[in-house]
Amino acid sequence: MKTYYLLGISLLSLGTLKAQVDSTAEEDDFSMYEELDFADEGAKRYCSPKIEGLSPAQLIYFGYDVQGPYTMSADSLYSKSGQPISGEDEMKMGLTHGIRLGCNIPVISKTSLVWQMGLNYWQTNFEGVEQDIPAGGRNTVIDQHKNAFRTLGLNTTIFKPLDDKQFILFQGSADLNGDYSFSDFMPLNYLKYSAAVLWGKRPSEKKQWGVGLARTYRVGELNYIPVVMYNWTDATNKWGTEILFPARAAVRRTINPRNLVLAGFELQGQSYRLYRDQDLRAEDLEIRRGEIRVRMEYQFSLKDFLWVSAQAGYRINYRYHTDRLDGGKETLRAFGLVSDAPYAMESTLTNPFYVSVSLNLVSP
Repeated sequence: MKTYYLLGISLLSLGTLKAQVDSTAEEDDFSMYEELDFADEGAKRYCSPKIEGLSPAQLIYFGYDVQGPYTMSADSLYSKSGQPISGEDEMKMGLTHGIRLGCNIPVISKTSLVWQMGLNYWQTNFEGVEQDIPAGGRNTVIDQHKNAFRTLGLNTTIFKPLDDKQFILFQGSADLNGDYSFSDFMPLNYLKYSAAVLWGKRPSEKKQWGVGLARTYRVGELNYIPVVMYNWTDATNKWGTEILFPARAAVRRTINPRNLVLAGFELQGQSYRLYRDQDLRAEDLEIRRGEIRVRMEYQFSLKDFLWVSAQAGYRINYRYHTDRLDGGKETLRAFGLVSDAPYAMESTLTNPFYVSVSLNLVSP
C-alpha cells in the first residue's frame, strides 16, 4: 500500500499538477537558469529568466534546520459535537529540528520556454521537556508533537518569455503534510495545492520585476494574495535585491562571485494534518502553521558548483492554530475579510533563534 501511494505521488508530476508557492526559499527562486543564446540575428528574441548577480539556483540541496527552545501554549479543544476533548495546556519545547532535501531538474530549456520539475522532503522533530502535566492530562494536540511532522511534495516552474522584455511565470507544487509515518501513509486526497502566476518585464540584464496572484499556505492557511517580484543588481555587481513579496525579501551584498551575504525575511507555513491519532483524524483537524523568519544568510562556493548556505535568524510565530475542516473543505478566512469563523483550538508559541545549513549543487 505504501508503494502505491509513493507511486501515486511520482505520477502526479506527469499529470495536471495543481500547485503551491512553497514553502521554501529554494522553491521561490525564479533565477534558476543560465543566459540563453539566440539562434541568429533574424530569429525572434526572447528575454532570459535570470539577471546578473543573483544568488545561484539550487539543483540539489541537503540541509538541516534547528530552532532553539520555546514554549507552546494551547487552549481547550472541543469535538464537533461540542464535547471537551482536551483542556488548556502549556509545554516547554526543546530543540525543534529536521532535515530538508530537494532537487530541481530542468525538463525543457529553450529560448522560447523553460520548464523545471522538482521534488522536496522536509521532516521536523520536536523535543519536548517533561514538566507539570495538567490534572486532566496532556492536551491531545500538544501530545501529537511526539511525532515527526513531514512534508513531501512536487513543484514545477514554467517561464514563458513573450518577447525580449516581457514574460509570464508560473510556479507551484502539491504537498502532503502531516504527522504521518511511512508505514501509515496519508492518502493523496490530503494533498495541499497552491499556485502563483506573474506577468513581468526584464528591462535590462540587471533588473527584473513582475506582478501577479498567488494561492498560498505561507501564513499557515489557504489565502489568495497579490505578489510582487523585484530582482535587481547595481552597476558594480556589489549590491542587489531578491524580492518576491510578501513571501520573501532580501538585500544582497556580493563580496566576490564565490561569496554572497543576504539579509532579509521569509514567510514559511503550511497546514499539517493530524493523522496518527484516530480520534483527531475523525475530527478533521489540521494545524495551521505560519511563521516569519528574519535572517542573515552567507552563501559560498566550496568547490566549483558545490555551494554551502548558512542561515541564522529569529523565528517569529505568526499562527499556530488547530482548525477543523468544514464538511471536508477548508475555511477561507482571507485575513478575516471572507470569514471570521473560530478555530477549533488556538495556540501560541514563543519565539526562538534558529540556524539552518545546507549543502547545494547549483546551476552553472
